[in-house]
Amino acid sequence: MPLAATIDVSLENLNDIISSAVPDQDRQAVVRTAFYNRLALLAHRMYGGKLQTAPRCGVWGPAWFGVWYTPGVSAVSTAIRDDNAESFELSGRGNTVAVVSDSTRVLGDGDVTPPGGMGVMEGKAFLMKYLGGVDAVPLCVDSRGPDGRNDPDRLIDFVKMVKHSFGAVNLEDISQPNCYRVLDGLRDSCGIPVWHDDAQGTACVTLAGLLNSLELAGKKLSDARIVLLGAGAANSTIARLLIQDGADPSRLSLFDKAGGLHPGRGDLEKDPDSYRQWDLARRTNPDRYAEPAEALKGADILVALSTPGPDVVKRSWVRSMAKKAIVFACANPVPEIWPHAAREEGAFIVATGRGDFPNQVNNSVCFPGILKGALLSRATGISDGMAIRCARSIAAFARDRGIDPTHIMPNMEDEGLFEREAADVADQAAKEGLARSPMSPERVWEKTHVDILAARKMFKDMTDSGAIEPPPQAMLQEALAWALER
Repeated sequence: MPLAATIDVSLENLNDIISSAVPDQDRQAVVRTAFYNRLALLAHRMYGGKLQTAPRCGVWGPAWFGVWYTPGVSAVSTAIRDDNAESFELSGRGNTVAVVSDSTRVLGDGDVTPPGGMGVMEGKAFLMKYLGGVDAVPLCVDSRGPDGRNDPDRLIDFVKMVKHSFGAVNLEDISQPNCYRVLDGLRDSCGIPVWHDDAQGTACVTLAGLLNSLELAGKKLSDARIVLLGAGAANSTIARLLIQDGADPSRLSLFDKAGGLHPGRGDLEKDPDSYRQWDLARRTNPDRYAEPAEALKGADILVALSTPGPDVVKRSWVRSMAKKAIVFACANPVPEIWPHAAREEGAFIVATGRGDFPNQVNNSVCFPGILKGALLSRATGISDGMAIRCARSIAAFARDRGIDPTHIMPNMEDEGLFEREAADVADQAAKEGLARSPMSPERVWEKTHVDILAARKMFKDMTDSGAIEPPPQAMLQEALAWALER
């Protein structure tokens, strides 16, 4: 009898079944990845994706069509015409986010063509609703110009055209350098928050995890030697937020495929598309380390957001780091080094972007709360100050709950997390003069809590009633059998 057929695969124990079936840790990680990949394909095909349109109001008789549509809706249209701000109150705009991508850098798969990003964009919208009570619409856009190249101006123009339907915009999975140009072209010109989750969201949660890791290690951010492997949208923004929050740029170094960023990198200086990296090169790595192995000797922190692994980060690199070293290996879908390998080489705290390992540093604990706070305060943008405030909110929430080397971060279903983030972010928006409708932190917490409970109730009602059927046991067994054969 095949091994998969002898294992009970329930809906609740997906994270545990591989551990019981495969004793070797390296093998476990490979099989677990294959299992989730296979089950994702089967489940998405069964359900036809993850989203559908659901109403916010009811129909208590035929006359209500005249309220929700013609003739009554004419009053709504003219009210918004006379005061566009009414669109936030008289429609779903005030709680709706556009998730916009050209699908040119999806996870570790690169350019997957415009419709190829729908799985991730639907997933982002799904999490916004379940975790933050925020409605979201996935929009995968073909940004290619007549020459076949992806043109950032096409994305900028698209967002400017659709912005009137949304309260905020979440940019996602746009390759660099276009990701910088799109964000910079939209942040101050739309009148609504435009947020790049791969950059600002990743930086926010990474900062939160590092704050708590340093607390446990008994070290200070200002004294830490930090190495960032990868200098793309995520790590370049992480570096910026770390420096703003107190890291010493002279003790920080970044590495791209060509080596260390430093003031001698003339290639970055001459490349107009590398303006973010050149700004950091001028301020960091005064020792001009050329290779990560050099910089990591005696380093306190490694943040890797580079090429999916394993073995991108070498065991010897971790072994050479300072005592109580902190290693964040966050490439998806496979981290640059397996967590157990980093720990075996002396790492004190290891984090990844995956939920099947301890210490998941994932944007999902950030973007629902920060977007909710921005929406409720009617913020005109999301500043670095708001992102840092959210990072501190996440870190403080985890400390209040209790942290240790395998629990530095909250998880997605921690009660009260997103309410706290939203309240803190809205408060920061008001302090920075970015909130058009300032609201007390208590009121933001309460409103967020109500919306999250309503979203969770809707999910539960639909599954309990059978409107959403559970995946069959045969599907789970098929995915497990496929994974065990890898």
